[in-house]
Amino acid sequence: MNLEVFILGCGGMMPLPHRYLTSVLVRREGDLFLFDGGEGTQVSLRKLNLRWKKISAIFVSHTHADHVTGLPGILMLSSQVDRNEPLYIYGPPRIAEYIETSRRVLDMYINYEIIVQEILEPGIVYRGEGFHVRAFPLRHTKPCVGYVLEEDPRPGVFYPERALALGVPRGPLWSRLQNGEAVMNEAGRRVEPSEILGPPRRGRKFSFVTDTLYFPEISQEVGNSDLFICEGMFERDLLESALEKKHMTAEQAALIARDAGGVKKLALIHYSPRYTEQNLKNLLAEAQRIFPDTVLSRDRMVFPLLYDDEEE
Repeated sequence: MNLEVFILGCGGMMPLPHRYLTSVLVRREGDLFLFDGGEGTQVSLRKLNLRWKKISAIFVSHTHADHVTGLPGILMLSSQVDRNEPLYIYGPPRIAEYIETSRRVLDMYINYEIIVQEILEPGIVYRGEGFHVRAFPLRHTKPCVGYVLEEDPRPGVFYPERALALGVPRGPLWSRLQNGEAVMNEAGRRVEPSEILGPPRRGRKFSFVTDTLYFPEISQEVGNSDLFICEGMFERDLLESALEKKHMTAEQAALIARDAGGVKKLALIHYSPRYTEQNLKNLLAEAQRIFPDTVLSRDRMVFPLLYDDEEE
């Protein structure tokens, strides 16, 4: 099952010619999930040939303009592509007010159901087949949340020779065992999946954190992420500015990734517009000194997330 992460915009505060505002799309097979939607989101969706009508849910970190101003266009556009399924929108308090006010003031034509759910406490906010999305609080100038999309553990490796040795013939019974169901063998003996399968295998995990002060508890939320997307808005010399504006430096993002344990890749995002493409390398260098597996996210960059056994 494919799991891919698309960077639609990597900038913070204001859009630049080659750096749209923060927006990330996750595609899991046919389902699309949008995390924030700053200016330029629709442009990147079009350039990547992603079908926005397939977006099942939108997860908003907070209601600052550089994270939500791309959403009204997406809501209106979805009425033009024969959307039948409801669209779920999750976010901290006031996201419902923002969506409703935008619909009213812009006199939007909406021909599908929009379901907005405000996040009042940490925990699982969305469940799909074989995965869930969990929210946790961040510390910004207004209510802000981070998100984790995590798959359920997969059954262990199936060993055909064990099944045959225990008298389970090839066929439908093997599928039932693989799905965790006990079966009866040819002699009428009950065979448990644990006798046939190896240990459960972990699913994949994606974490999204932006617009927050550094605090070490974030590491507890994002551990074992296959991809951890985290704001790295400033370099170390601007730490005082980061504290004042309740943002993080690239170095602090790397500290979170390092201390979390099991993070495979850190992708920095939400850069200050003061940084040119050339001096973004300063942010990268500061982060890599602490967490070597760090990259700079760029607009329309794609990250395929693989299972552990696929990587081997």
